[in-house]
Amino acid sequence: MKYETIIGLEIHAQLLTRTKLFCRCSTKFGQKPNTLTCPVCLGLPGSLPVINREAVQMAIKLALALKAKINLKSIFSRKNYFYPDLPKGYQITQYYPPIAEDGQLTINLNGQEKVIGIERIHLEEDAGKSIHDGLPDSAEKTYLDFNRCGVPLLEIVSRPELRSSEEAVGFVQNLRTLLQYLEICDGNMEEGNLRCDANLSLRISGSSEFGTKTEVKNLNSFRFLARALDYEASRQIEALEKGEKIIQETRGWDSAENRTVPQRSKEEAHDYRYFPEPDLPPLIISEDWIQEIAHTLPELPQEKAERFIREYNLPVYDAQVLTSSRPLADYFEATARAAGHPKQASNWIRREILQYLKEKNIPITQFPIPPASLAELIKLVEQQVITINLAKEKVFPEMLVEAEKMAGSEQIEIKSNLSKEAKELEKAEGQIEPDPRKIIEKLNLKPISDDQSLTQVIDSVLANNPGPVKQYLEGKVQVLGFLLGQVMKATQGKATPQKAQMILKEALEQLKQK
Repeated sequence: MKYETIIGLEIHAQLLTRTKLFCRCSTKFGQKPNTLTCPVCLGLPGSLPVINREAVQMAIKLALALKAKINLKSIFSRKNYFYPDLPKGYQITQYYPPIAEDGQLTINLNGQEKVIGIERIHLEEDAGKSIHDGLPDSAEKTYLDFNRCGVPLLEIVSRPELRSSEEAVGFVQNLRTLLQYLEICDGNMEEGNLRCDANLSLRISGSSEFGTKTEVKNLNSFRFLARALDYEASRQIEALEKGEKIIQETRGWDSAENRTVPQRSKEEAHDYRYFPEPDLPPLIISEDWIQEIAHTLPELPQEKAERFIREYNLPVYDAQVLTSSRPLADYFEATARAAGHPKQASNWIRREILQYLKEKNIPITQFPIPPASLAELIKLVEQQVITINLAKEKVFPEMLVEAEKMAGSEQIEIKSNLSKEAKELEKAEGQIEPDPRKIIEKLNLKPISDDQSLTQVIDSVLANNPGPVKQYLEGKVQVLGFLLGQVMKATQGKATPQKAQMILKEALEQLKQK
């Protein structure tokens, strides 16, 4: 029997507001436990919440970007449940109507686009944090840190339209990129700023009815999300094949054991006894405010990728990689405009630069070589001042060494404002640091430009390799690559491969005629 996997996601995005959702306590991460609290976020008697306008504005931004319907009137409700890190005994959230609903997000998997529906977007406050380990007496005690209580969250609930772990990961990745472009969430899953819960059920292929779902929590990385969904689908298939019933429950992901484990029976909405928050009036949003916010939206990832394909004639894959983060897209665009060779700029960034960032585990905003310097190196390669191999193997590494020394502890940041970046590039013209021209001179890497010198090297290579030369003359043309490699080795990579191959062929043809 074949089964179809049905997946819906609930993503909690912690907003980059300076203060909490209903009070003026700071949202700064990593502070001493229980130092960022007040009577409001601790739920002490007599304290009254006041909505954070900045958080509402961020919610509207996301709703617009997801093409969701924004409700001009929404309400906050109390979601009642007991947990040690929830001092109020309830969470202020939105049940119905939420701030926005009926949106969509496009994912791209193996070149195929799929639109996933967004059921709802709502504002809510975060709970505190239970600390189970890392302290001397953690074996006997759990500590509570209430600093996170009241931090604003946006919950984004997808429709159950995802059909695989790959689609689910693609959805969360695209949503995270969108949140980062809008500058409303940094998307740091390790710090818990973006958290994901997944609902999964199975149904017989071709059926229209949903099966019993389970919710999987504690998915704080893309890898864990994929593994948890794959495991849970396999677990449910095995249970159904044995004739067992699937229990509606909440399960947690155990990364050490690579499996999901039962936590509690899954609650329904009525179990939380939702009722309107009596201390907050309805949230009223005007059309004028929505339009005002709409005018502040940046170019979004999909729009930017389409423009890169159209304006810079980039392949779809290149455009998708380069727009995966806003600073990376800005770095590419600044480099491409300064160099005048967009595809070459894309190649350098996708290969050498992303490899460097991965090795150093740093973002593009901390990459030490500015766009102007990389653009200059690209131009020198295109002008055949230096070969591409020497540029990659000698010049680029030396540029990194010099740039790291210049940067020291202060890393260069790539501004999101491209027009400002372009002006900075214009100012820096003639004052490029690190300067690839100087490095080429310092390392004596200027190419062999005259044919006579190159002919002498080729004659020497042919004289020292009589065996391969004989094979070539007998018709084994594959050895041409070996001989060309020997020429490049003899010139220490200073010969232009195209010119070297041309002169090498001419020399071999002359030998044939003798």
